[in-house]
Amino acid sequence: MKHEYEGVVTELEDHACPHCNKPLEPWVGPPGSGWNVILVCNNNECPHYKGSDKDIINKRDDSNLGCRYAENPENGYKPFNLLAVCR
Repeated sequence: MKHEYEGVVTELEDHACPHCNKPLEPWVGPPGSGWNVILVCNNNECPHYKGSDKDIINKRDDSNLGCRYAENPENGYKPFNLLAVCR
């Protein structure tokens, strides 16, 4: 897949989430994170994401943080948990 952001084109492999089989979508990492473009599962019904707000230990009770499945192309598409706000 090709991803373009602010005039920079990045060529990425097509990958699917191993938890829900939906295509991963390119996402530009925040400044200072050390990431360029990463691939993220944005499926709100993904079993990895759904209910993940209960998997994070030592967080405030009123926090809605959870995890989305993500892969970093610059690290051989190694998977990691991307913190996200669960709704």
